[in-house]
Amino acid sequence: MKSPELQQLTASEPLTLEQEYDMAKSWREDDDKCTFIILDKQRWGDSSVEEEQCMVGDVNIFLTDPTDLSLAELEVMIAEPTYRGKGIGKEVTSMMMCYGVTKLGVKKFEVKIGLDNKISISMFKKLHFQEVSVCNVFKEVTLVLMVDETVRKRLLDDTADMKEGDYRQTCSNRQELFSL
Repeated sequence: MKSPELQQLTASEPLTLEQEYDMAKSWREDDDKCTFIILDKQRWGDSSVEEEQCMVGDVNIFLTDPTDLSLAELEVMIAEPTYRGKGIGKEVTSMMMCYGVTKLGVKKFEVKIGLDNKISISMFKKLHFQEVSVCNVFKEVTLVLMVDETVRKRLLDDTADMKEGDYRQTCSNRQELFSL
C-alpha cells in the first residue's frame, strides 16, 4: 500500500507497520468484516514461490449497521497493476457477494468509490449496482444493489463453478491442489 496510485484508488492513507498489524488483528477478530485474499493460481501452484509473492489483491465485506445485518459494504482492490483489466475484480466481487448472500444473509450491498476511479464504477455498474448518491465533498459516488431472487440466482449461477475450500488445508499441501 505504498503506491500513491493505489492509495488514491482505494482512498487509503499510508500506515505504519504497527498500524498494519493492528488492522490485520482487527480483520481476524472482528465479526463484522471478512476479507478474501486474491492469489495468482499459477504462482500458488508453484510451491517454490513464497505465499506473499502470490498475492494479487483482496476483496472485503463489512456489515456496516449492527442493527441491520442484511446491509453490507464491499471493497475490492487489485493491487498488482499487471492483473488489472482481466476480469479478476469482477469475479472475486461476485464470489464475495455470493458469500454475503448465502452465508451472511446480506440483502443489500453498497459501495463507495472515488469519482476518479471510473474503472471500478464501471465494474460495479456491470454487476447491476445503481448509483444512489454523489458526495462532492468526499469526491465519491455511492452505488447500491438490492438482492432479490433474480440477483441471488445470477450470483449463484456466476459462481457455480467455484468451490469453497479451507485455506489452512490448502496451505498444507499447495501442490496437491493443482495436481488434480
